Amino acid sequence: MSQNLPDVGERTIDSFRSRLVGGGARPNLFEVKLVYPEGIATSVADKELPIDTRFMVKAANLPASNINVIDIPFRGRNLKIAGDRTFDIWTITVINDTSFRLRNAFEAWMNRINRVDNATGEVPPIDYQTNAYVYQLVRDVTKAGASVGVSEYIGDSVGKLGKAKATNAKVEVLKTYKFHGIFPTNVSAIELSYDQSDSVEEFTVDLQVQWWDAYRQDEKASFLTGYNQNN
Repeated sequence: MSQNLPDVGERTIDSFRSRLVGGGARPNLFEVKLVYPEGIATSVADKELPIDTRFMVKAANLPASNINVIDIPFRGRNLKIAGDRTFDIWTITVINDTSFRLRNAFEAWMNRINRVDNATGEVPPIDYQTNAYVYQLVRDVTKAGASVGVSEYIGDSVGKLGKAKATNAKVEVLKTYKFHGIFPTNVSAIELSYDQSDSVEEFTVDLQVQWWDAYRQDEKASFLTGYNQNN
């Protein structure tokens, strides 16, 4: 028996273009906000650390999660049912400036968890775990007074967005991911070589994630869990 495709109108390039809302989300338009555990910024003697993170995190990923599968045998077949959810390691790539501020911060953070000299460290998770945010941004900036933008989260650091401050504009957020209870488990090596003359040092950081939440555009409460972004 033949089956017809549903009627979606003309299947033309113009129809496709009209469905590509906003020209498509762009992977290079993002920003990472990391709330460091109390005392980390002080230990590296730098109040600019949270602002640096927004500009020096060169790459990150939107989070992945997995629902495991439980196989239940039945007469030679396996019935698949849903198991528990797990969350992948979150990896970021950081540009290393000559102050080494961010690398120093991550090294100090890991040393708080497990000291290099005597293997002691913080025991209560609340003392070394924190939250982080990834903002997916739009291509266009809107005039002040429009919907919530990154400038609301940045505060005084919005000036470092250059034109955003000069034109009294906000950078609008398409979607926000909030990572709960993160902590670093690996700060990668930096390869040094006489051959690398036209490059800037980078390193990656692997962060464990308890779970993540998602927020659409200017929502304060998650459409997944109802949690508020600021909690």
